[in-house]
Amino acid sequence: MNEVLGEVVTLQNVEQIYKVAIDFLVNYSFQVIGAIFILLAGLIVSRWVARLAVAMGERRDIDITLRLFLGNIARLIVLGLFIVVALGNFGIELTPLVAAIGAAAFGLTLAIQGPVSNFGAGVAIILGRPFTVGNTIMINDISGIVEEVKLSTTILATEDGEKITSPNKHIIGEILSNSFEYKVVEGCVGIDYSSDPEAAIAIVQRSLESVEGVTQDPPPQIGIQGFGDSSIDIGMRYWVQTHRYYQTMYATNLTVFKNLVAGGVQIPFPRRDVQILGGD
Repeated sequence: MNEVLGEVVTLQNVEQIYKVAIDFLVNYSFQVIGAIFILLAGLIVSRWVARLAVAMGERRDIDITLRLFLGNIARLIVLGLFIVVALGNFGIELTPLVAAIGAAAFGLTLAIQGPVSNFGAGVAIILGRPFTVGNTIMINDISGIVEEVKLSTTILATEDGEKITSPNKHIIGEILSNSFEYKVVEGCVGIDYSSDPEAAIAIVQRSLESVEGVTQDPPPQIGIQGFGDSSIDIGMRYWVQTHRYYQTMYATNLTVFKNLVAGGVQIPFPRRDVQILGGD
């Protein structure tokens, strides 16, 4: 008897579910189909708008990072509008939904302040553009070429092939040095006090002009940097591409040394004159 009653209850539940499903299809089938078409149209239109925004930015020679960011923002805005229309197709009131989303976003922001601050800093970097892809930046004693700027992180590349990933919140608000595609090399070579410093400066100038990779715009800066105990120090500052920094610096030092020796300029050893007083 109990088994029969159980089967009857089960059949009633199935029948009730069937009726509810039929009623839903009858009452809301067109709304569901319409909402699906609206969402599909939103996906297509939002992607088209994003591509259009990126293409317009490319024609106006806007930085690639900013172009992609604006394209994504345009896609999200258009897609959000289509979602609102789809929800309205069901007669859903949007005001309580917006309030609930706002409350959830506020609570989520408090829970993940670190990632959110990174995203905020990323937006500030993309819009403010203190640097762009391809620039050489130095921040917190870390230097490298900007390879990619994301919303949460910035990726730098070094000459050694290393990848440095920095959270954007550690970039915004710090002192930032941007030398664009180049990096300055500061060097010094000592010559004997008996040598002609003007001749040595001319030799260093010709050496820097002959080394491949040393840019002449801006031109190198060469002059007497100081006076040591046993040498006149000739300072040199020149700019090289960051991805060839050490390679160019080593080649330049070798060329300067060879040309100074060939030109008869003496590079002295450190020495001290000692006088002995009061001896027999």
